[in-house]
Amino acid sequence: MKDTTPDEVWLDASCVLDFKVGVETPMVFMLRPRSSARQWVAAEEYALSPSGPVAEFTDSFGNLCQRVVAPVGDFQVRTRVTVRVTGNAPVNSEPGFVEVSQLPHDTLGFLLPSRYCEADRFGSMATEITAGHSPGYAQVVAIVDWVRRTIVNTPLSSTYPVSAVEINLRGEGVCRDLAHIAIALCRAICIPARLVVGYVLDLEPMDTHAWFEAYIGGQWYTFDATQPVPGPARISVARGRDAADVALYNQYGPLLLPEDMQVAVTELELSLIHI
Repeated sequence: MKDTTPDEVWLDASCVLDFKVGVETPMVFMLRPRSSARQWVAAEEYALSPSGPVAEFTDSFGNLCQRVVAPVGDFQVRTRVTVRVTGNAPVNSEPGFVEVSQLPHDTLGFLLPSRYCEADRFGSMATEITAGHSPGYAQVVAIVDWVRRTIVNTPLSSTYPVSAVEINLRGEGVCRDLAHIAIALCRAICIPARLVVGYVLDLEPMDTHAWFEAYIGGQWYTFDATQPVPGPARISVARGRDAADVALYNQYGPLLLPEDMQVAVTELELSLIHI
């Protein structure tokens, strides 16, 4: 599972969420990607209809969060970003396992069991799946290969997050669920792992997407059990321990689901980019 795609890609991604709101509803959205070593947000649009006050804050994982009160009636959130993205660092040799005593402080929380990634329940399974593989990168690849062979990816089949234990019993799930069980297996063998949500080019069917990152060889690497190659053609919007930390929106009050959600991701030609 080595990254063979181009080193740099420009992507345009948009998301439109339409709600019908029965009562004024406090909401927190997580729809703005941050610039980082692997992506540069060159241009951005963010609009509410009807417009209203927005308070933005950064959560404990560094994600940008937009706090609003959705008014009664039709309510729409529209976002669009232009981002230059790069992929994993070249894997010339397999990045090795980092001893827990040598891990950076900010990775330790990604070793612990979490709401949807019950790592403490997967010790024996993770050891069996990774037996015979070199510690580190090869172990994560073995875990991803096992998830691909064992858990059926069923896009758009579930609205609510499901835990790694339940997905292991069901044998099927959406991208988020496959990432949950892979994360739990990585943590079970002391490899920090975290969930990422965002956009992926040429995803079928098109939607927001979830994958995971594992900390090996001194840095975070991208892995995706639903795609043949992780590739650089993806925009990271939020990271966290599991789906509880990276919901694109949370509402506080009566259940409020989108009436419609439209996602589009396209690759831009360099000649068309004017920043």
